[in-house]
Amino acid sequence: MAFIIFIVFVIAQRLLELVVAKRNEAWARSQGAVEYGQGHYPFIVALHTCFIISMIVEYFSWGGSFSLVFLILFLLLISLKIWALSSLGKYWNTKILRIPNSIFIKKGPYKYFKHPNYFIVICEIIVIPMVFGLYLTAIIFTLLNAVMLTVRIREEERVWAE
Repeated sequence: MAFIIFIVFVIAQRLLELVVAKRNEAWARSQGAVEYGQGHYPFIVALHTCFIISMIVEYFSWGGSFSLVFLILFLLLISLKIWALSSLGKYWNTKILRIPNSIFIKKGPYKYFKHPNYFIVICEIIVIPMVFGLYLTAIIFTLLNAVMLTVRIREEERVWAE
């Protein structure tokens, strides 16, 4: 039962992020935003969808053991994510949207790191499955996410260099 509550929470969190992103996208487009990276975006969506599915399949196929340490780390990551996303405000999105003449935001964690949200996502991909000892999902999706973020960050860096 604990796993079901946890996975429902993770799914709800991800869906809430998509709602916020969609609202922010509408605002950004009303400001003249141009979207970049459309070619790789469906792969990001697929990766995160398959990540959730993989956890469910792995848990119900082989079971898993609950870890309070990883749950605490997950809760810490949520607080860091809230800080990162709220620092960007309306500019945060799951897509690469560039509003003409906008500047790179350098407040909150962005004052210290260039891509704190991506660091948080890297940690989430490891930590979330480890809350229930789902090693296979943690390993496979950490590797897939590394490939995806390499593509994503290169594109984002290119856009901001323009």
